[in-house]
Amino acid sequence: MKFLIDEQLPYLLAEWLQMKGHDAVHVSALQTNTRILDGYICERSMTEERIVITKDVDFLNTYLIKQQPYKLIYLTTGNLRNRPLLDLFRISINQLLQELETANVIELNQLFMKVWF
Repeated sequence: MKFLIDEQLPYLLAEWLQMKGHDAVHVSALQTNTRILDGYICERSMTEERIVITKDVDFLNTYLIKQQPYKLIYLTTGNLRNRPLLDLFRISINQLLQELETANVIELNQLFMKVWF
């Protein structure tokens, strides 16, 4: 699967997904000369069919209004250090991948995984 990792998440998450054989890009690697806007991330996600991983509720709102980005993993973990965040993905990755075959929006945190759409 192809992922686009939002800027507030660690680059380490993109690297871990790449090690697992996925096409994962952290938005910081897009090398624009300005702050990367949510609209650009949504557009890139739609064009390349990338699943956006973010903590930003704006992406959920945009999905509800425009059905963009392509697919979304919305993290509601609060401020979580890198190690626990990666542990959450290690524990959840197989179920996430299975759900993403048919789901478009998944909320994930330390307590549950919720398929929205």
